[in-house]
Amino acid sequence: MEELRKLLEKYMDQNLERLILSAPRKGREEQKVRIRPVLLKGQLKFQAEIFRGTQAFHENMSREEAAARICGWMEDTFCQLQMSGAGGDVTALVSKKGRVTVKEKRRPGSGGPEASCVNKANLEHNRKKAYLLEEGTPVPFLADLGVMTAEGRVVRARYDKFRQINRFLEFIEDILPALPRDRELTILDFGCGKSYLTFAIYYYLKERRGLDVRIIGLDLKKDVIRKCSELSRKYGYEKLTFLQGDIAGYEGCSQVDMVVTLHACDTATDYALYKAVKWNAKVILSVPCCQHELNGQIENETLAPVLGYGLLKERFAALMTDGLRARLLEGQGYDTQILEFIDMEHTPKNILIRAVKRPGTEEAEEEKRRQCMEEYERCASAIHADLTLARLLSAEASPAEAYRRRKKGGESC
Repeated sequence: MEELRKLLEKYMDQNLERLILSAPRKGREEQKVRIRPVLLKGQLKFQAEIFRGTQAFHENMSREEAAARICGWMEDTFCQLQMSGAGGDVTALVSKKGRVTVKEKRRPGSGGPEASCVNKANLEHNRKKAYLLEEGTPVPFLADLGVMTAEGRVVRARYDKFRQINRFLEFIEDILPALPRDRELTILDFGCGKSYLTFAIYYYLKERRGLDVRIIGLDLKKDVIRKCSELSRKYGYEKLTFLQGDIAGYEGCSQVDMVVTLHACDTATDYALYKAVKWNAKVILSVPCCQHELNGQIENETLAPVLGYGLLKERFAALMTDGLRARLLEGQGYDTQILEFIDMEHTPKNILIRAVKRPGTEEAEEEKRRQCMEEYERCASAIHADLTLARLLSAEASPAEAYRRRKKGGESC
């Protein structure tokens, strides 16, 4: 921890660009902390934005107070720190046994007096949010996808998409400690569409973080796959490939580390989650869409006065669907969270299910899984729920065959 203290003293000044504490230890209320320098009444302070559950709290501290607080958080709350400043980048990781590994990557020729003056002038309390993909820095794929200009300026009409991409990368950054670092990582994006996020994940992990990753984007639309494949070749992204096909029928991988599925319609999300579980994926990130299945099943005499209103029934069924999916994943050995993906004002489809494979002894894990499945059964029984994901996890038939049968039956978005 002493090495980290020295680097905090070195980097924590007006030139600090960002400092993020993430990967909370089990049982901790804090999910993430972001720290940035601000000028308050002419004095340099460090503002901590502390995320607890669905709320964010702010504290302003002196340089010494912030450094001490950060070291304390790394000792008992978080397993990962990432810090960037004018002079370079710092990463600190805490192992399960409490060993701290600190790495510094210097930026040559930076951090001079001119940069210091510019940064000092930009420390106003309400400055622009710092993004992982920064506004003003050209990103080729964002320009080709219409989000940025060639000069790096975000297109005004696509600013929501720019924020969405950065928000998703923050979720990716949080789960990096759960992924292996000693081999190539395989990531599958089911229903990738125009692949804004697929390209962003590859660019951030491969180009910015230097990780060995292979990403496969899968979608039913032939023209979309062709366009994305052309862009991938254009940028020289050798390990980013796009294939045409459906979620349930894909059998191209024997091992997958992370599964991403955004806005897969209705039960297509269930098939993606099932595939991820069967691959024993370390991480699952899913933003569901159009949860119709439970809406046609839900019955409960006590709730009947509320369920009689179509709009309320639809929203209630959607929330219950995702809650039950999350509990099923818990029962399969995952620590699962329901998070806000993007502000409700930008899209109503703003719930993200994030599941990370849970470590633990075999005996403790078996008890945890049993408890979760019992809770699922009680809740599902109370509202007459018969979810596709539950059937897939207990069925003998292959998911591809089950999917084909349901499609023949006329299931659609």
